[in-house]
Amino acid sequence: MANSKYEYVKSYEVGDEVFPPNLIVVRIGGRDFRTFSQVHEFEKPNDEAALNLMNSCAVSVSENFPDIVFCYGFSDEFSFVFKKTSKFHQRRASKVESIVASFFTSEYVSKWREFFPRKELRYPPLFRSRVIACATIEVLQSYLLWRQSTCHTRNLHNTCLWELVKDGKTESEALELLKGASKDEKNSLLFERFDINYQKLDALFRQGSCILKTEVMDIVKHNENGSPVKRLRKKLRILHSKNIAAGSFWNQHTSLKNELGSLTKDIGKVELDYLRSFHFGNKLMPSTWIVIRIDGCHFHRFTEVHEFVKPNDEQALNLMNSCAVAAMKEFRDIVFSYGVSDEYSFVLKDSQFCQRQASEMKELKCPPYFDGRAVCYPSSDILRDYLAWRQVDCHINNQYNTCFWELVKSGKSKSEAQNFLKGTQAVDKDGLLKQFGIDYNKLHVMYRQGSSIFWEKGDVITMNGNKASVEKSGEKVVVEHCNIIEPSFWRAHPTILY
Repeated sequence: MANSKYEYVKSYEVGDEVFPPNLIVVRIGGRDFRTFSQVHEFEKPNDEAALNLMNSCAVSVSENFPDIVFCYGFSDEFSFVFKKTSKFHQRRASKVESIVASFFTSEYVSKWREFFPRKELRYPPLFRSRVIACATIEVLQSYLLWRQSTCHTRNLHNTCLWELVKDGKTESEALELLKGASKDEKNSLLFERFDINYQKLDALFRQGSCILKTEVMDIVKHNENGSPVKRLRKKLRILHSKNIAAGSFWNQHTSLKNELGSLTKDIGKVELDYLRSFHFGNKLMPSTWIVIRIDGCHFHRFTEVHEFVKPNDEQALNLMNSCAVAAMKEFRDIVFSYGVSDEYSFVLKDSQFCQRQASEMKELKCPPYFDGRAVCYPSSDILRDYLAWRQVDCHINNQYNTCFWELVKSGKSKSEAQNFLKGTQAVDKDGLLKQFGIDYNKLHVMYRQGSSIFWEKGDVITMNGNKASVEKSGEKVVVEHCNIIEPSFWRAHPTILY
């Protein structure tokens, strides 16, 4: 991180470590998945391909983050349980929850074609995420009982609802008929009216899916005579169990007992105090500027795998900008965005967004994912200093990277280039680049100053077939590459931070 006079803004970041011995659970859930499922014509009440896609994404998350030792999911949600000794991203809640949700979403988009080969993904799904801290294994047991009970209750209700709709009722009529109906009454309705024994429906729908590591005999090689050599290996398995909170299920799996602890007794209901804690979420301070900053995770590897141009890949940066524009159009509470390299900062003011609860053709060989954090700034002056800090970093880092890759191109190894640049100042780097025939100040302004995105009043061009029409006095999203450190930018755009 580059040093500058603006770095004091980091003091506004609030610590959110989940301290031991709390167990970390990350629950993700689809945002407006009802609309998503309608647009993509999912089968009702359950679409097996969609559920298998969710399971496959959860398996990928578990494979990529080995600290996750147990997962449970149904419908459009999944819960990921981390081992009790986990140090994953220093146990920072904002990092943990954003990374899991981002990776899951990225996998969902990447795997879509595998599960829906004849169906186009019209738009990417969105997932909320939250960290639940479970103080003991007994609290975790209650949490898992609660989620599986919710799975059963919702699935029984939805099975009744959609059978009634198939039978000729409107959705509102079916909902009215089911209002106040007990579990037994719903079971009777399915059996007597539709000849459906609920207990014989697919366990995937009734019980949800668990993912955990089990020991299996695996062939690791073959002897010279062709006979297989087997070893015990830990592999992820997808299971369906009637009661995942029961000791009979939990204690038979060594990995769960070793990494999380044993369950000493079965429970029949969720403790009310525990339930309140599962719903609890921190809120950001009111009447403050909110900055959501995202950063690419392991983007160095991602850029190498996908052979990005060094030190700057214009297409990759334009892709980042395009994603930021889409975010601003989707979430109109965002008034300004600033991005450089693999990071973006999104600014919101007086927003109740989510009740202030704290994407030449290349094959995508591994999905990108991002961590995120939310920070509150009490004044527009401090907010401008935050944005200045990010732009100062943009300049310092880009100047360094330009020098570094020019040295590598000239024949030095990466370690030699790093040692050569150690302790050099900005003027030294400018002189070095001139030796390579490069005037740093004439490089593409996007590389040197990053990208600023904001709403601006003006003519909006819309297309109707092959004809373009211009609508006056509309708002459009503008992408500019300019100096946001100097007051002149903010004077020229006084409505951004009004």
